[in-house]
Amino acid sequence: MTGPSEVVAAFDDPADNLAFDEALLRAAPEAPVLWIWRNTDSVVVGRGQKIEREVKADVCTSDGVPVLRRASGGGTVFHDPGNLNITLVLPGLGLSGEAVKPLEALGELMTATVAELGLPSRLGDRGLFVGDSKLCGFAVFRTRTGLLAHSTLLVSTAAERVGRYLTSAPSDPRPLDSHRSPVASLAEHGLRKGVAEVTDAVRVAAAAQLGELTTRKPSPGELEWHSSLQRTRYHYPEWHSEGAQRK
Repeated sequence: MTGPSEVVAAFDDPADNLAFDEALLRAAPEAPVLWIWRNTDSVVVGRGQKIEREVKADVCTSDGVPVLRRASGGGTVFHDPGNLNITLVLPGLGLSGEAVKPLEALGELMTATVAELGLPSRLGDRGLFVGDSKLCGFAVFRTRTGLLAHSTLLVSTAAERVGRYLTSAPSDPRPLDSHRSPVASLAEHGLRKGVAEVTDAVRVAAAAQLGELTTRKPSPGELEWHSSLQRTRYHYPEWHSEGAQRK
């Protein structure tokens, strides 16, 4: 792979999608990689977060909604088929040797995507907003060889579904706690677009920002990392509950 690419992959288990998300970074791409994906109902906490401070675990258990952990920092998010996850993986240095700023790159991509859909937005410190409502947030994860930034864009997910599973802001905030903001989907802003149409908008914005993307299947290296991460993290209950890795 010598130029930007979009990898096409989908897994039924949300944990497997999270494993592949990290695998894209671990495989150390030499050029930008875009992955657009969705999960079934699930709650995903940030790397160092405490589940009991972020999640209504009893409601999740009652509804059969798994609580999972990702490798990046940032706040807790609710995933369902009504939102779209966008992952952007970048080499550690740009083409001219300059340091890459992944959150800026992802913020530019998501702002352009929403503009492509015809909705004005503003980029804030913790995500993309329409008025006072958050439309998507960002998180980042770095290795020595690359950087990953990802976002969950609310397409049609109802705000009350998010509130059903995530806690309110705690009275004793701590550094790793999520910063709760009111959320609203594209649909709740009157923009009733299907996931396919929103996906196309992401691709248009990515091509304008990164150059023409080659569509491809996962590489052998990415699949090897995927299998390894399934074993050491994402199929290991203690990873999700405590952040502990299987040796």
